[in-house]
Amino acid sequence: MGELDSFEILPDHALTPLGPNGVPRSGWQRTKRAARWHRPYAALLLVLDAGAVALASLTALSNIDPNKTNAGFQHNPGLFNLTAYVLLPLIWIMVLWGHGAYDRRYLGTGTDEFKRVVRASWTVVAIVAFAAFAFKTDVSRTTVGTALVGALLYVLFLRYLARRALYLSRTKFHLATHRVLLIGTLQEAMEVHQAIARDPAAGLVPVAIHLTEGYAPHPNTNTPVPVHAGRDILSLVREINADTIAVCGSASAEPVELRRLAWQLEGTGIELAVAPQLTDIAGPRVHIRPIEGIPLLYVEEPKLSGLGWLFKNVMDRVLALIALLVVLPFFPIIALAIKLSDPGPIFFRQPRVGREGKTFRVWKLRTMYVDAEERQAMLDDQNESDGLLFKMKNDPRVFKVGKWLRATSIDELPQILNVLMGEMSLVGPRPLPAEDGDFLGDVRRRLLVRPGITGLWQVSGRSDLSWDDAVRLDLYYVDNWSLVLDLHTLWRTVGVVVFRKGAY
Repeated sequence: MGELDSFEILPDHALTPLGPNGVPRSGWQRTKRAARWHRPYAALLLVLDAGAVALASLTALSNIDPNKTNAGFQHNPGLFNLTAYVLLPLIWIMVLWGHGAYDRRYLGTGTDEFKRVVRASWTVVAIVAFAAFAFKTDVSRTTVGTALVGALLYVLFLRYLARRALYLSRTKFHLATHRVLLIGTLQEAMEVHQAIARDPAAGLVPVAIHLTEGYAPHPNTNTPVPVHAGRDILSLVREINADTIAVCGSASAEPVELRRLAWQLEGTGIELAVAPQLTDIAGPRVHIRPIEGIPLLYVEEPKLSGLGWLFKNVMDRVLALIALLVVLPFFPIIALAIKLSDPGPIFFRQPRVGREGKTFRVWKLRTMYVDAEERQAMLDDQNESDGLLFKMKNDPRVFKVGKWLRATSIDELPQILNVLMGEMSLVGPRPLPAEDGDFLGDVRRRLLVRPGITGLWQVSGRSDLSWDDAVRLDLYYVDNWSLVLDLHTLWRTVGVVVFRKGAY
Protein backbone atom coordinates (compact mmCIF):
# COMPACT_ATOMS: atom_id res chain seq x y z
CA MET A 1 0.00 0.00 0.00
CA GLY A 2 1.27 3.47 -0.85
CA GLU A 3 1.75 6.49 1.37
CA LEU A 4 -1.36 8.11 -0.09
CA ASP A 5 -3.59 5.21 0.99
CA SER A 6 -4.43 7.06 4.20
CA PHE A 7 -6.80 9.30 2.23
CA GLU A 8 -9.02 7.32 -0.06
CA ILE A 9 -10.08 9.22 -3.16
CA LEU A 10 -13.77 8.38 -3.28
CA PRO A 11 -16.02 9.06 -6.29
CA ASP A 12 -17.52 12.50 -5.83
CA HIS A 13 -20.69 12.82 -7.94
CA ALA A 14 -20.87 16.58 -7.46
CA LEU A 15 -17.43 17.00 -8.95
CA THR A 16 -17.16 14.02 -11.34
CA PRO A 17 -20.61 13.25 -12.85
CA LEU A 18 -21.41 9.71 -13.97
CA GLY A 19 -22.86 8.74 -17.32
CA PRO A 20 -26.03 6.61 -17.73
CA ASN A 21 -23.95 3.42 -17.62
CA GLY A 22 -22.18 4.42 -14.41
CA VAL A 23 -18.91 5.38 -16.13
CA PRO A 24 -17.54 8.81 -15.16
CA ARG A 25 -17.89 11.42 -17.89
CA SER A 26 -14.76 13.01 -19.16
CA GLY A 27 -14.18 16.48 -17.74
CA TRP A 28 -11.51 17.46 -20.25
CA GLN A 29 -13.83 19.53 -22.42
CA ARG A 30 -15.77 21.16 -19.60
CA THR A 31 -12.97 22.04 -17.20
CA LYS A 32 -13.50 25.42 -15.57
CA ARG A 33 -10.56 26.49 -13.45
CA ALA A 34 -11.34 27.11 -9.80
CA ALA A 35 -8.81 29.96 -9.82
CA ARG A 36 -9.81 32.34 -12.60
CA TRP A 37 -7.59 35.37 -12.03
CA HIS A 38 -5.50 34.59 -15.11
CA ARG A 39 -8.39 35.15 -17.53
CA PRO A 40 -8.94 38.87 -16.89
CA TYR A 41 -5.18 39.26 -16.45
CA ALA A 42 -4.50 37.69 -19.87
CA ALA A 43 -7.22 39.90 -21.38
CA LEU A 44 -5.52 42.95 -19.85
CA LEU A 45 -2.18 41.86 -21.31
CA LEU A 46 -3.79 41.44 -24.71
CA VAL A 47 -5.07 45.03 -24.61
CA LEU A 48 -1.72 46.33 -23.35
CA ASP A 49 0.20 44.46 -26.04
CA ALA A 50 -2.01 45.83 -28.81
CA GLY A 51 -1.68 49.32 -27.39
CA ALA A 52 2.10 48.95 -27.07
CA VAL A 53 2.50 47.95 -30.73
CA ALA A 54 0.22 50.77 -31.90
CA LEU A 55 2.19 53.22 -29.77
CA ALA A 56 5.45 51.93 -31.27
CA SER A 57 4.04 52.48 -34.77
CA LEU A 58 2.97 55.99 -33.84
CA THR A 59 6.44 56.72 -32.43
CA ALA A 60 8.20 55.41 -35.52
CA LEU A 61 5.92 57.18 -37.99
CA SER A 62 5.67 60.52 -36.22
CA ASN A 63 9.02 61.76 -37.57
CA ILE A 64 8.94 60.59 -41.18
CA ASP A 65 7.84 62.29 -44.37
CA PRO A 66 4.76 60.52 -45.82
CA ASN A 67 5.94 61.47 -49.34
CA LYS A 68 8.96 59.15 -48.90
CA THR A 69 6.87 56.07 -48.23
CA ASN A 70 5.65 53.51 -50.71
CA ALA A 71 3.61 54.99 -53.55
CA GLY A 72 0.67 52.76 -52.77
CA PHE A 73 0.52 54.20 -49.29
CA GLN A 74 0.75 57.79 -50.61
CA HIS A 75 -2.53 57.42 -52.47
CA ASN A 76 -4.17 55.30 -49.79
CA PRO A 77 -3.37 56.63 -46.32
CA GLY A 78 -6.21 54.50 -44.96
CA LEU A 79 -4.32 51.36 -45.97
CA PHE A 80 -1.19 52.77 -44.38
CA ASN A 81 -2.97 53.38 -41.07
CA LEU A 82 -4.68 49.99 -41.27
CA THR A 83 -1.30 48.29 -41.62
CA ALA A 84 0.46 50.27 -38.89
CA TYR A 85 -2.27 50.41 -36.27
CA VAL A 86 -4.38 47.29 -36.91
CA LEU A 87 -2.56 44.61 -38.89
CA LEU A 88 0.80 44.95 -37.10
CA PRO A 89 -0.75 44.81 -33.58
CA LEU A 90 -2.85 41.84 -34.71
CA ILE A 91 0.26 40.04 -36.00
CA TRP A 92 2.05 40.70 -32.73
CA ILE A 93 -0.84 39.34 -30.68
CA MET A 94 -1.13 36.19 -32.81
CA VAL A 95 2.60 35.53 -32.59
CA LEU A 96 2.65 36.20 -28.84
CA TRP A 97 -0.25 33.82 -28.45
CA GLY A 98 1.55 31.18 -30.50
CA HIS A 99 4.63 31.50 -28.30
CA GLY A 100 2.59 30.99 -25.11
CA ALA A 101 2.91 34.56 -23.86
CA TYR A 102 -0.72 34.41 -22.62
CA ASP A 103 -0.45 30.91 -21.16
CA ARG A 104 -1.43 30.91 -17.50
CA ARG A 105 1.59 28.70 -16.69
CA TYR A 106 3.96 31.57 -17.43
CA LEU A 107 1.98 34.53 -16.13
CA GLY A 108 2.60 36.17 -12.79
CA THR A 109 5.96 34.67 -11.84
CA GLY A 110 9.38 33.84 -13.24
CA THR A 111 11.06 35.06 -16.40
CA ASP A 112 9.51 32.64 -18.92
CA GLU A 113 6.83 35.17 -19.87
CA PHE A 114 9.41 37.78 -20.87
CA LYS A 115 11.57 35.21 -22.66
CA ARG A 116 8.58 34.23 -24.78
CA VAL A 117 7.91 37.86 -25.65
CA VAL A 118 11.51 38.26 -26.85
CA ARG A 119 11.30 35.05 -28.89
CA ALA A 120 8.02 36.20 -30.41
CA SER A 121 9.68 39.45 -31.50
CA TRP A 122 12.11 37.50 -33.70
CA THR A 123 9.18 35.76 -35.37
CA VAL A 124 7.50 39.12 -36.02
CA VAL A 125 10.73 40.46 -37.53
CA ALA A 126 10.84 37.45 -39.86
CA ILE A 127 7.18 37.91 -40.86
CA VAL A 128 7.60 41.64 -41.55
CA ALA A 129 10.81 41.05 -43.50
CA PHE A 130 9.13 38.38 -45.65
CA ALA A 131 6.07 40.58 -46.24
CA ALA A 132 8.25 43.56 -47.23
CA PHE A 133 10.14 41.35 -49.69
CA ALA A 134 7.03 39.70 -51.11
CA PHE A 135 5.11 42.94 -51.65
CA LYS A 136 8.21 45.01 -52.52
CA THR A 137 7.29 47.63 -49.94
CA ASP A 138 9.47 50.73 -49.99
CA VAL A 139 8.91 51.83 -46.41
CA SER A 140 12.03 53.11 -44.64
CA ARG A 141 14.01 50.31 -43.01
CA THR A 142 14.81 52.66 -40.14
CA THR A 143 11.11 53.27 -39.58
CA VAL A 144 10.30 49.56 -39.62
CA GLY A 145 13.21 48.77 -37.31
CA THR A 146 12.19 51.52 -34.90
CA ALA A 147 8.61 50.25 -34.85
CA LEU A 148 9.63 46.65 -34.18
CA VAL A 149 12.22 47.43 -31.52
CA GLY A 150 9.90 49.99 -29.94
CA ALA A 151 7.07 47.46 -29.90
CA LEU A 152 9.26 44.93 -28.06
CA LEU A 153 10.36 47.50 -25.48
CA TYR A 154 6.84 48.85 -24.96
CA VAL A 155 5.38 45.33 -24.62
CA LEU A 156 8.03 44.33 -22.09
CA PHE A 157 7.61 47.54 -20.10
CA LEU A 158 3.80 47.40 -19.97
CA ARG A 159 3.89 43.72 -19.02
CA TYR A 160 6.34 44.57 -16.25
CA LEU A 161 3.94 47.23 -14.95
CA ALA A 162 1.07 44.74 -15.18
CA ARG A 163 3.05 42.23 -13.14
CA ARG A 164 3.89 44.84 -10.51
CA ALA A 165 0.17 45.61 -10.25
CA LEU A 166 -0.51 41.87 -9.91
CA TYR A 167 2.11 41.61 -7.14
CA LEU A 168 0.53 44.55 -5.35
CA SER A 169 -2.93 43.00 -5.55
CA ARG A 170 -1.55 39.75 -4.10
CA THR A 171 0.59 41.16 -1.31
CA LYS A 172 -1.62 44.06 -0.23
CA PHE A 173 -5.16 43.00 -1.10
CA HIS A 174 -4.82 39.17 -1.24
CA LEU A 175 -6.39 39.01 -4.68
CA ALA A 176 -5.48 36.79 -7.66
CA THR A 177 -4.12 34.06 -5.39
CA HIS A 178 -4.27 30.27 -5.27
CA ARG A 179 -5.52 28.55 -2.11
CA VAL A 180 -3.25 25.53 -1.66
CA LEU A 181 -3.76 22.26 0.22
CA LEU A 182 -0.41 20.65 1.07
CA ILE A 183 -0.19 16.83 1.19
CA GLY A 184 2.75 14.99 2.77
CA THR A 185 4.49 14.49 6.08
CA LEU A 186 4.39 17.46 8.42
CA GLN A 187 8.09 18.19 7.90
CA GLU A 188 7.83 18.04 4.10
CA ALA A 189 4.66 20.12 4.04
CA MET A 190 6.19 22.76 6.33
CA GLU A 191 9.29 23.00 4.12
CA VAL A 192 7.08 23.73 1.12
CA HIS A 193 5.00 26.12 3.25
CA GLN A 194 8.12 28.08 4.24
CA ALA A 195 9.32 28.22 0.62
CA ILE A 196 5.95 29.55 -0.53
CA ALA A 197 5.80 32.07 2.30
CA ARG A 198 9.14 33.56 1.21
CA ASP A 199 7.57 34.70 -2.06
CA PRO A 200 4.05 36.06 -1.42
CA ALA A 201 4.07 37.69 -4.86
CA ALA A 202 3.82 34.20 -6.41
CA GLY A 203 0.20 34.15 -5.25
CA LEU A 204 0.25 30.74 -3.50
CA VAL A 205 -1.51 30.76 -0.13
CA PRO A 206 -1.34 27.51 1.90
CA VAL A 207 -4.64 27.03 3.74
CA ALA A 208 -4.28 23.51 5.18
CA ILE A 209 -2.05 20.45 5.45
CA HIS A 210 -3.19 16.85 4.97
CA LEU A 211 -0.83 14.28 6.48
CA THR A 212 0.01 11.05 4.67
CA GLU A 213 -0.36 7.52 6.03
CA GLY A 214 1.09 6.81 9.45
CA TYR A 215 0.99 10.43 10.57
CA ALA A 216 -1.56 12.18 12.73
CA PRO A 217 -1.69 15.81 13.85
CA HIS A 218 -0.14 16.22 17.29
CA PRO A 219 -2.41 18.21 19.61
CA ASN A 220 0.49 20.42 20.74
CA THR A 221 1.93 21.04 17.27
CA ASN A 222 2.01 24.73 16.45
CA THR A 223 1.45 25.19 12.71
CA PRO A 224 0.43 28.30 10.75
CA VAL A 225 -2.42 26.40 9.03
CA PRO A 226 -4.80 23.63 10.16
CA VAL A 227 -3.50 20.04 9.93
CA HIS A 228 -5.76 17.13 8.90
CA ALA A 229 -5.33 13.38 8.53
CA GLY A 230 -7.52 10.52 7.29
CA ARG A 231 -9.86 12.78 5.35
CA ASP A 232 -11.30 12.38 1.85
CA ILE A 233 -9.28 14.86 -0.20
CA LEU A 234 -12.06 16.16 -2.45
CA SER A 235 -14.43 16.83 0.42
CA LEU A 236 -11.61 18.57 2.32
CA VAL A 237 -10.81 20.69 -0.73
CA ARG A 238 -14.45 21.78 -0.92
CA GLU A 239 -14.56 22.48 2.79
CA ILE A 240 -11.51 24.78 2.79
CA ASN A 241 -12.31 26.23 -0.64
CA ALA A 242 -8.90 25.30 -2.09
CA ASP A 243 -8.17 25.46 -5.80
CA THR A 244 -4.72 23.81 -5.82
CA ILE A 245 -3.36 20.58 -4.31
CA ALA A 246 0.42 20.36 -3.76
CA VAL A 247 1.79 16.87 -3.13
CA CYS A 248 5.05 17.28 -1.19
CA GLY A 249 8.24 15.28 -0.92
CA SER A 250 8.02 11.52 -0.51
CA ALA A 251 4.26 11.52 -1.08
CA SER A 252 4.99 12.40 -4.71
CA ALA A 253 6.93 9.13 -5.08
CA GLU A 254 3.73 7.04 -5.12
CA PRO A 255 2.92 7.04 -8.85
CA VAL A 256 -0.25 4.91 -8.67
CA GLU A 257 -1.94 6.96 -5.97
CA LEU A 258 -0.78 10.21 -7.55
CA ARG A 259 -2.26 9.12 -10.87
CA ARG A 260 -5.58 8.24 -9.23
CA LEU A 261 -5.65 11.63 -7.53
CA ALA A 262 -5.07 13.31 -10.91
CA TRP A 263 -7.96 11.31 -12.39
CA GLN A 264 -10.27 12.35 -9.59
CA LEU A 265 -9.44 16.02 -10.15
CA GLU A 266 -10.35 15.91 -13.86
CA GLY A 267 -13.13 18.35 -14.60
CA THR A 268 -13.06 19.92 -11.14
CA GLY A 269 -10.88 22.89 -12.10
CA ILE A 270 -8.58 22.06 -9.17
CA GLU A 271 -4.90 22.14 -10.08
CA LEU A 272 -2.47 19.43 -9.03
CA ALA A 273 1.14 20.40 -8.29
CA VAL A 274 4.00 18.13 -7.27
CA ALA A 275 6.77 19.46 -5.02
CA PRO A 276 9.58 16.86 -5.18
CA GLN A 277 12.28 16.54 -2.56
CA LEU A 278 14.74 18.07 -5.01
CA THR A 279 14.53 21.79 -4.20
CA ASP A 280 16.19 25.07 -5.21
CA ILE A 281 16.74 23.87 -8.78
CA ALA A 282 15.54 26.27 -11.46
CA GLY A 283 13.48 25.24 -14.48
CA PRO A 284 16.18 25.47 -17.19
CA ARG A 285 18.20 22.75 -15.45
CA VAL A 286 15.24 20.42 -15.08
CA HIS A 287 13.46 18.52 -17.80
CA ILE A 288 11.21 15.45 -17.87
CA ARG A 289 11.95 12.53 -20.18
CA PRO A 290 9.32 9.76 -20.24
CA ILE A 291 10.74 6.21 -20.40
CA GLU A 292 8.14 3.45 -20.82
CA GLY A 293 5.49 5.61 -19.18
CA ILE A 294 7.71 6.65 -16.26
CA PRO A 295 8.42 10.40 -16.22
CA LEU A 296 12.09 10.67 -15.27
CA LEU A 297 13.17 14.03 -13.89
CA TYR A 298 16.60 14.91 -15.30
CA VAL A 299 18.75 17.54 -13.59
CA GLU A 300 21.59 19.01 -15.63
CA GLU A 301 24.82 20.31 -14.16
CA PRO A 302 25.14 24.07 -13.61
CA LYS A 303 26.62 25.82 -16.65
CA LEU A 304 29.26 28.30 -15.52
CA SER A 305 30.89 28.60 -18.92
CA GLY A 306 30.04 29.16 -22.55
CA LEU A 307 28.90 32.17 -24.54
CA GLY A 308 26.60 33.45 -21.77
CA TRP A 309 29.43 33.35 -19.23
CA LEU A 310 31.72 35.20 -21.66
CA PHE A 311 29.04 37.84 -22.18
CA LYS A 312 28.68 38.18 -18.40
CA ASN A 313 32.40 38.93 -18.07
CA VAL A 314 32.29 41.50 -20.89
CA MET A 315 29.12 43.06 -19.45
CA ASP A 316 30.78 43.32 -16.02
CA ARG A 317 33.74 45.28 -17.38
CA VAL A 318 31.71 47.53 -19.69
CA LEU A 319 29.04 48.44 -17.12
CA ALA A 320 31.66 48.88 -14.40
CA LEU A 321 33.64 51.28 -16.60
CA ILE A 322 30.50 53.27 -17.43
CA ALA A 323 29.53 53.40 -13.75
CA LEU A 324 33.03 54.57 -12.79
CA LEU A 325 32.88 57.45 -15.29
CA VAL A 326 29.44 58.44 -13.95
CA VAL A 327 30.40 58.51 -10.25
CA LEU A 328 33.84 60.09 -10.58
CA PRO A 329 32.54 63.71 -10.64
CA PHE A 330 30.76 63.14 -7.31
CA PHE A 331 33.69 61.48 -5.60
CA PRO A 332 35.37 64.67 -4.25
CA ILE A 333 32.14 65.67 -2.47
CA ILE A 334 31.76 62.22 -0.89
CA ALA A 335 35.43 62.14 0.10
CA LEU A 336 35.13 65.55 1.76
CA ALA A 337 32.05 64.45 3.70
CA ILE A 338 33.90 61.38 5.03
CA LYS A 339 36.94 63.46 6.04
CA LEU A 340 34.77 65.99 7.89
CA SER A 341 32.95 63.21 9.72
CA ASP A 342 36.09 61.46 10.97
CA PRO A 343 39.76 62.06 10.14
CA GLY A 344 41.28 59.04 8.49
CA PRO A 345 41.40 57.21 5.18
CA ILE A 346 38.58 57.63 2.67
CA PHE A 347 38.62 53.99 1.66
CA PHE A 348 38.28 50.89 3.78
CA ARG A 349 40.06 47.81 2.45
CA GLN A 350 39.60 44.36 3.93
CA PRO A 351 40.72 40.87 2.86
CA ARG A 352 37.85 38.88 1.34
CA VAL A 353 37.64 35.41 -0.17
CA GLY A 354 36.88 35.27 -3.88
CA ARG A 355 36.46 32.64 -6.56
CA GLU A 356 38.13 29.29 -5.85
CA GLY A 357 39.24 30.55 -2.43
CA LYS A 358 41.58 33.27 -3.71
CA THR A 359 41.94 36.18 -1.31
CA PHE A 360 41.69 39.78 -2.48
CA ARG A 361 41.19 43.16 -0.84
CA VAL A 362 37.76 44.68 -1.35
CA TRP A 363 37.35 48.44 -1.88
CA LYS A 364 34.68 50.30 0.11
CA LEU A 365 34.10 53.87 1.23
CA ARG A 366 34.78 54.13 4.93
CA THR A 367 31.57 54.48 6.94
CA MET A 368 32.93 53.78 10.47
CA TYR A 369 35.25 55.52 12.85
CA VAL A 370 38.90 54.54 12.52
CA ASP A 371 38.81 52.51 15.78
CA ALA A 372 35.75 50.50 14.70
CA GLU A 373 37.51 47.12 14.67
CA GLU A 374 38.90 47.62 18.19
CA ARG A 375 35.42 48.58 19.47
CA GLN A 376 33.72 45.53 17.94
CA ALA A 377 34.82 43.28 20.82
CA MET A 378 32.69 45.35 23.19
CA LEU A 379 29.65 44.94 20.92
CA ASP A 380 29.84 41.21 20.15
CA ASP A 381 27.03 40.45 22.59
CA GLN A 382 24.74 42.74 20.53
CA ASN A 383 25.44 41.00 17.22
CA GLU A 384 22.09 40.50 15.43
CA SER A 385 23.49 38.17 12.78
CA ASP A 386 23.40 34.38 13.09
CA GLY A 387 26.18 33.91 10.54
CA LEU A 388 29.75 34.92 9.78
CA LEU A 389 29.08 38.66 9.48
CA PHE A 390 28.64 41.12 12.33
CA LYS A 391 25.31 42.97 12.00
CA MET A 392 23.84 45.65 14.23
CA LYS A 393 21.09 48.07 13.22
CA ASN A 394 22.15 51.02 15.33
CA ASP A 395 25.88 50.41 15.27
CA PRO A 396 27.54 53.25 17.25
CA ARG A 397 30.75 52.80 15.23
CA VAL A 398 29.06 54.19 12.10
CA PHE A 399 29.20 57.98 11.78
CA LYS A 400 26.24 59.98 10.46
CA VAL A 401 27.39 60.35 6.85
CA GLY A 402 28.36 56.67 6.92
CA LYS A 403 24.78 55.68 7.75
CA TRP A 404 23.57 57.58 4.69
CA LEU A 405 26.26 55.99 2.51
CA ARG A 406 25.17 52.54 3.69
CA ALA A 407 21.46 53.23 3.29
CA THR A 408 21.98 54.29 -0.32
CA SER A 409 24.64 51.58 -0.95
CA ILE A 410 27.02 54.30 -2.18
CA ASP A 411 29.71 52.84 0.10
CA GLU A 412 29.79 49.78 -2.20
CA LEU A 413 30.55 51.77 -5.38
CA PRO A 414 34.38 51.54 -5.10
CA GLN A 415 33.98 47.79 -5.64
CA ILE A 416 33.65 48.77 -9.29
CA LEU A 417 37.48 48.73 -9.18
CA ASN A 418 37.38 45.09 -8.01
CA VAL A 419 35.11 44.30 -10.95
CA LEU A 420 37.45 45.97 -13.43
CA MET A 421 40.36 43.98 -11.99
CA GLY A 422 38.44 40.72 -12.40
CA GLU A 423 38.24 40.02 -8.66
CA MET A 424 34.48 40.54 -8.42
CA SER A 425 31.40 40.58 -10.61
CA LEU A 426 28.41 42.91 -10.70
CA VAL A 427 26.14 40.04 -9.59
CA GLY A 428 27.14 37.15 -7.35
CA PRO A 429 27.39 36.02 -3.72
CA ARG A 430 28.68 38.70 -1.38
CA PRO A 431 32.38 38.30 -0.50
CA LEU A 432 32.92 37.19 3.09
CA PRO A 433 35.83 38.31 5.30
CA ALA A 434 38.86 36.05 4.89
CA GLU A 435 39.55 35.72 8.62
CA ASP A 436 36.02 34.42 9.29
CA GLY A 437 35.43 32.46 6.15
CA ASP A 438 36.53 28.88 6.72
CA PHE A 439 33.57 28.04 4.42
CA LEU A 440 32.80 24.60 5.74
CA GLY A 441 30.05 22.43 4.25
CA ASP A 442 27.64 23.87 1.70
CA VAL A 443 28.99 27.43 2.11
CA ARG A 444 32.15 26.41 0.24
CA ARG A 445 30.09 26.07 -2.96
CA ARG A 446 29.74 29.86 -3.09
CA LEU A 447 33.39 29.98 -4.16
CA LEU A 448 32.62 28.48 -7.59
CA VAL A 449 31.80 31.96 -8.90
CA ARG A 450 33.25 35.42 -8.36
CA PRO A 451 31.60 37.38 -5.54
CA GLY A 452 29.34 40.23 -6.60
CA ILE A 453 28.50 43.80 -5.67
CA THR A 454 24.87 42.74 -5.53
CA GLY A 455 23.15 39.37 -5.37
CA LEU A 456 19.94 37.51 -4.68
CA TRP A 457 19.94 38.07 -0.95
CA GLN A 458 20.55 41.79 -1.39
CA VAL A 459 17.35 42.08 -3.43
CA SER A 460 15.37 39.61 -1.28
CA GLY A 461 15.55 41.26 2.11
CA ARG A 462 19.17 42.42 2.45
CA SER A 463 20.04 42.59 6.17
CA ASP A 464 16.63 41.28 7.23
CA LEU A 465 17.46 37.74 6.05
CA SER A 466 18.81 35.06 8.35
CA TRP A 467 22.23 33.60 7.60
CA ASP A 468 20.69 30.30 6.43
CA ASP A 469 18.38 32.14 4.00
CA ALA A 470 21.28 34.22 2.68
CA VAL A 471 23.38 31.10 2.08
CA ARG A 472 20.41 29.36 0.45
CA LEU A 473 19.96 32.23 -2.01
CA ASP A 474 23.68 32.33 -2.80
CA LEU A 475 23.71 28.58 -3.48
CA TYR A 476 20.61 28.97 -5.64
CA TYR A 477 22.47 31.56 -7.69
CA VAL A 478 25.47 29.28 -8.16
CA ASP A 479 23.32 26.28 -9.10
CA ASN A 480 21.00 28.17 -11.45
CA TRP A 481 23.10 30.95 -12.92
CA SER A 482 21.95 32.46 -16.18
CA LEU A 483 22.45 35.75 -17.94
CA VAL A 484 18.73 36.50 -17.53
CA LEU A 485 19.07 35.95 -13.78
CA ASP A 486 21.93 38.47 -13.67
CA LEU A 487 20.00 41.09 -15.62
CA HIS A 488 16.90 40.54 -13.48
CA THR A 489 18.94 40.89 -10.29
CA LEU A 490 20.52 44.14 -11.51
CA TRP A 491 17.06 45.51 -12.32
CA ARG A 492 15.74 44.55 -8.88
CA THR A 493 18.81 46.10 -7.25
CA VAL A 494 17.81 49.50 -8.61
CA GLY A 495 14.43 49.25 -6.87
CA VAL A 496 15.97 48.03 -3.61
CA VAL A 497 18.49 50.89 -3.52
CA VAL A 498 15.89 53.53 -4.42
CA PHE A 499 13.48 52.39 -1.70
CA ARG A 500 16.29 51.53 0.76
CA LYS A 501 14.65 48.25 1.68
CA GLY A 502 16.17 46.53 4.67
CA ALA A 503 19.45 48.46 4.67
CA TYR A 504 21.49 48.85 7.82
